[in-house]
Amino acid sequence: MLAKVISCALSGLKGYRLTVEADIGLGLSAFDIVGLPDASVRESRERVRAAVKNSGFDFPLRRITVNLAPADLKKVGPSLDLPIAIAILGATEQLPLEGLLQDCALIGELSLDGALRPVSGILSVSAALAETGVRCLLVPLENAEEASIVQGIEVYGVSSLREAVDMLSGRSGLLPTRVDVESIFRSSGRIGTADMSEVKGQPVVKRSLEIAAAGGHNILMVGSPGSGKTMLAKRLPTILPELSLEESLLVTQLFSISGLLPAGKALLTERPFRAPHHTASAVSIIGGGATPRPGEISLSTHGVLFLDELPEFQRDVLEALRQPLEEQLVSITRANARVEFPADFQFVAAMNPCPCGYYGDTLKPCVCRPHHRQQYLRKISGPLMDRIDLHIQVPRVEYSELSLQSQHAPEEGSASIRQRVIEARERQAHRFRGSSCRVNARMSRKELEKHCRLERDAETLLEQAFRNLRMSGRAHDRILKVARSIADLDHSENIGMIHIAEAIQYRNMDSEEN
Repeated sequence: MLAKVISCALSGLKGYRLTVEADIGLGLSAFDIVGLPDASVRESRERVRAAVKNSGFDFPLRRITVNLAPADLKKVGPSLDLPIAIAILGATEQLPLEGLLQDCALIGELSLDGALRPVSGILSVSAALAETGVRCLLVPLENAEEASIVQGIEVYGVSSLREAVDMLSGRSGLLPTRVDVESIFRSSGRIGTADMSEVKGQPVVKRSLEIAAAGGHNILMVGSPGSGKTMLAKRLPTILPELSLEESLLVTQLFSISGLLPAGKALLTERPFRAPHHTASAVSIIGGGATPRPGEISLSTHGVLFLDELPEFQRDVLEALRQPLEEQLVSITRANARVEFPADFQFVAAMNPCPCGYYGDTLKPCVCRPHHRQQYLRKISGPLMDRIDLHIQVPRVEYSELSLQSQHAPEEGSASIRQRVIEARERQAHRFRGSSCRVNARMSRKELEKHCRLERDAETLLEQAFRNLRMSGRAHDRILKVARSIADLDHSENIGMIHIAEAIQYRNMDSEEN
């Protein structure tokens, strides 16, 4: 007997429809799985055998061949346990092959007692199957709400193999899972407990973060230990605009296929903030592996990637960031596959000014020799530095600003800064309507020429800075983009000398390199 069941497998962020075929033939008892299964798929033989028996069904002591089609694509993970078990039950006529089974897809991992465990990437699976016309989808109960976010497919959450069989046989009164995506999206809180008002002093750094948020710019903060670099970076997401529903779905997909979606959370509505340690490998940051998975730059999509102690990261990791920073996309090529992951993140980095950390500090003297300091700064290549729009010095915070007894006016909170950022983003949305560009930092050369015309005195000032600081062409363009964001915050259509002057002062690492 032969039975066929619809399922789905993942390749990168995309899902593709899969047919699980089970054939029960004559011969000695054997159980083979073909169609490029990986080790975790081959191990499903033992999980399926035990789950079928412990669920009260008969497991055939005959030759069983399971084919996963298409056979030229590698299948990974335990999510095919349920469709394999159902195909075997169908081939042994313990489950009718007519009716619902013919247009219903299944996915899920089985435990030895027949219970279903949740699997990763269910949102991508549901979206892919809906596009191919599959009418319903059976998933583990814990995955049902996430899968139901996709419109056009009925999702049934089941907790065991027995419950799945009852559903497919028509003996269950199980109803499809319904979720109101718009309601979940609107009701979810999207700002954490951190707030910019908690940061004392540092008005110049706060201003630079506001500019970075307004135009989507990358930023580097340089300062001695304890000056507040990490604290400031963690508050950047609180002044960014809220995620749109489309962005929220993409972020949820990325976290889902990585197995990082919090339990009971069907939709992520907060901008991600990722801060990997400086010992992290290139694969964990960029993505990859034998079966390509998204790295930190992809998990930071529509959010912030923060690299603290930037010079301490491995050189190959830093250099690998260059292409994603330009293209907002990372391509991972293997012998049998090529996958792409989004990498549309805002890059924030922090570093000390020297190995000891106290060069230029007002209280503690630096003990580094000049050539040691130069070697430390050279760990960050010029091409990478060119891709960072704003270079900010973060000074030590004075005691008077930290004292609980001080009479300073309250610091401005994230909400009011965020409102200015939203207004600047709205100006950009109007400017770039009909274009793929969304923020000033992503302007192409053609868009730069169209939207960044300078007044005469501003042009003269930029030319002087370009010559004196020996800037690259990319650094010149970055200054124009930052100046455009400053002008947007100033509600100005024209880029004047004051906007260019402020943008130039945020490139102080160019002078350090020279």
